[in-house]
Amino acid sequence: MTDPKAYLVTGGGSGIGAAVTSALATAGHKVAICGRRADALRAVAAKTGAVDLVCDVADGGQVTELVGVVTSTFGRLDGLVLNAGIIAPGGVASLSAEDFTEMVAINLTGPFLVAKAALPHLLAARGAIVSVASVAALRAASDMGGYAATKAGLAMMTQSLAVDHAHVGLRANVVCPGWTLTPMTEEFANDPAGIVRALQTMPLRKVARTSDVAMAVLYLASSRLAGHVTGQILTVAGGMEGRLLYQQDEIDPRQT
Repeated sequence: MTDPKAYLVTGGGSGIGAAVTSALATAGHKVAICGRRADALRAVAAKTGAVDLVCDVADGGQVTELVGVVTSTFGRLDGLVLNAGIIAPGGVASLSAEDFTEMVAINLTGPFLVAKAALPHLLAARGAIVSVASVAALRAASDMGGYAATKAGLAMMTQSLAVDHAHVGLRANVVCPGWTLTPMTEEFANDPAGIVRALQTMPLRKVARTSDVAMAVLYLASSRLAGHVTGQILTVAGGMEGRLLYQQDEIDPRQT
């Protein structure tokens, strides 16, 4: 590694965030991770050498302090991975206002606050932002009305960053995973029938590993590998992004 960079990964305590942290650290970069669960963050830091910082990304004051600590520790900030997110299943009819508000706070307002606080440092470094959204941001799926809306907002916000700041060298891209084995999908992983239904939506017929998504993030974060790539959405979904997901497993021909 001839040019190690400094990265901040939100939601770095588990799942995709932990895998991204491992990939960046293995590539020789300096990494800071944040999240709300101190024990989980410490465990990832112990394995990767990352700097672990407790932060609620929906709290503007905590975010300002977070970015200050990261930049003071590393002396720079070259890349930001906006990965923190939560999911509350449900469509508009069934989702509670409280669950919707919390998803907006973590999945959309949080990335806005972190990006805004980090932006001066990223612009100085001609750095990169990679947002981890979801294939749900691109295709409507049953019982995902709130989650899909927040992830679609995250994707568009990231593309707006790309458009607004490309002229000064910032790159901003989006990774949209499909079904990925993470703590967030544990309930799904323990449901064999659910796995079968999910696999039927994916031409590759396999669920992604967190490392699959991490490699896509690593590519987009790299100025060497993706130096002329910005404003793009890269799906890591086994081809499922080309399909609409319906509540019913079978379509009644009488309704067509």
